[in-house]
Amino acid sequence: MKIDLLTIPGCAHCANVKTLLAKIKPDYPELEIVEHDVTEEPELAEKYALMSAPGVVIDGELAFTGGIDEDKLRARLT
Repeated sequence: MKIDLLTIPGCAHCANVKTLLAKIKPDYPELEIVEHDVTEEPELAEKYALMSAPGVVIDGELAFTGGIDEDKLRARLT
C-alpha cells in the first residue's frame, strides 16, 4: 500500500499529518509513504484536483484533504 502525501511549505496541517503518519507507520509495515511538495510538483495538485493541503493519496486515489482524523485514516488502511 502506498500513500502519497501532497504538501506545501509552512503548512501546519501538513506537519500534523506527517506526525500522524509517522505514529501509525509501525502498525502498517507494508505502508510506503512518499511526500511531495506540490509547489515543486504542481501537476500532482492538478491531477488530484487538490483544493487544500495536505492531500493524502492512497494507492492512487485522493482519500483526504486538509486535516485528517486518525481513526478514519486507520479505517481506510484496513
